[in-house]
Amino acid sequence: MDIAQAKRKENIAEYILYLWQLEDLLRALQFSPEAIYSQLVAPRQIDEEQKHIYLLWYMDIVNLLRKEGKEESGHLEHTLHLIADMHNLHLQLLHNPAGEHYRQTFSRLLPQLPQLRTMVKKEDISDTELAFRALYAAMLYRIKGDEKRAATINDTIELVSPVVGELAALYGKVERGEVDLFKDM
Repeated sequence: MDIAQAKRKENIAEYILYLWQLEDLLRALQFSPEAIYSQLVAPRQIDEEQKHIYLLWYMDIVNLLRKEGKEESGHLEHTLHLIADMHNLHLQLLHNPAGEHYRQTFSRLLPQLPQLRTMVKKEDISDTELAFRALYAAMLYRIKGDEKRAATINDTIELVSPVVGELAALYGKVERGEVDLFKDM
């Protein structure tokens, strides 16, 4: 909860990837309140009232996953909506003066997108969601120790990370009113 809140304020991309990882972790714990408490809540050095709040927060996510029919796989609509918002910003940056540097960064990734779509096996998603799915897949490969697969997409990830990083930074600036998309930065 505290990590998610901090990431949401600091970096929208890290927030989304954190929630995706949490979704998978909750699935691995089979949505069991006891397992969630023992693995995610009990180890925290906080008082019992705070532990109860944390458990309720995790169980809210479990309930959302169940409500959205994503017990086995998939991502919460909340994160997909944020990615859609980021994609809208991406589209604006491709045409507006504030996006000059972003366009240069994205242009290095552009030729890799067809290969990336094939690797991720998702044809019907936006370029922004594709980038997130590639980053998440690479993260999972590393966690699982699948160095062969991680190495396969390493070069592409080196192109994806700067795009997502810059887009996330601009998203935060736009959200805080620090950037006018229609004027030079």
